[in-house]
Amino acid sequence: MEEQPAPRILVVDDDQDLRTTISEFLNMQGFEALEAGDGLEALLQVKRARPSAVVLDIMMPRLGGLQTLKRIRAFDRTITIVIITGVMDEELQRQAILAGAFAVFVKPVALIDIAAAVRGKVLPAREEPSPVPAPARAGRILIVDDEADIRSTFEEFFAEKRYEVRSVADGVAAIKAVVEDSPDVVLLDIQMPGPGGVEALAAIRAVAPDVKVVMVSGIGSEEIAQRALAYGAFDYVTKPVDLAYLERSVETALMMRGLEK
Repeated sequence: MEEQPAPRILVVDDDQDLRTTISEFLNMQGFEALEAGDGLEALLQVKRARPSAVVLDIMMPRLGGLQTLKRIRAFDRTITIVIITGVMDEELQRQAILAGAFAVFVKPVALIDIAAAVRGKVLPAREEPSPVPAPARAGRILIVDDEADIRSTFEEFFAEKRYEVRSVADGVAAIKAVVEDSPDVVLLDIQMPGPGGVEALAAIRAVAPDVKVVMVSGIGSEEIAQRALAYGAFDYVTKPVDLAYLERSVETALMMRGLEK
């Protein structure tokens, strides 16, 4: 009888030591462990390797764990996703379960529990947690784009979602606006007259490193995306923009900013 290949498990964590520890334990348990250091790398691994389960840290740079979870579920709902987190945040854990996580463990977590979960032997409480009053929307967004139609579209969309919204038309005005009244999130166009989006991003990160910047580009260039992420962009989206995705990105950026505080 032909021997069945070992189930593949993708371990995603920006802590290399923890990632290696989990991977080595899973290998000893008869799995084939793969690794990724952030959400974007995880999505590539999922598409290439088709793992049966993913062990996913929820707090990561570039693409956060919650967004990664949602994208993996959208790609293949049969993949078992086990969340590990170092943050005692009930609302964040609740969102992970509602988004499709099979189990959520708070670090430090027993390795044997992770192995059991990826085998599907852990039955987490699936009941809806006790209702938590929704916090008042306090997100402040700065929109930076030289196209008036784009600014207007974003302004109307996020104003309807109860965000406080401002907009400017170029990088110089964006830097000035951040210095005068720092927002929570900046939606920053890459192609603009004067200082381009990447240059403006570097300046914004220098004067307000806690502000989350989502780059918006009319050009789907991997090189530009990598450069923007290297300069500290939280996310990178291309035009025409999927507003539902952009809203989720802003929500995740606000969540990460709040946890960092």
